[in-house]
Amino acid sequence: MLNITIPSTGLSHLTFATFETYNIPKPLSGIDAEINSDVILKFEDEEEAINYAGRLEDLSNIINDKSLTQNIAINDIILAIRNDGFVQGYQQ
Repeated sequence: MLNITIPSTGLSHLTFATFETYNIPKPLSGIDAEINSDVILKFEDEEEAINYAGRLEDLSNIINDKSLTQNIAINDIILAIRNDGFVQGYQQ
């Protein structure tokens, strides 16, 4: 199991509710919220995380207005996955 935490203090102020508000797909293994409103993405492994990031990149590419909060939140998620040490190690 791989857990990646996204702080709610990021550019988009991503929270658990952001996924519902902007209809952002959740990872297959789900998400959790911490008491400080940070979001924890749950994956079976690094490959699942990479595939999820790819799906979000595809979604981001079809959003015309890149300044929309939805797109900023998606990019925060993608960056958190791409910057995760386990994901980076897996890709090397």
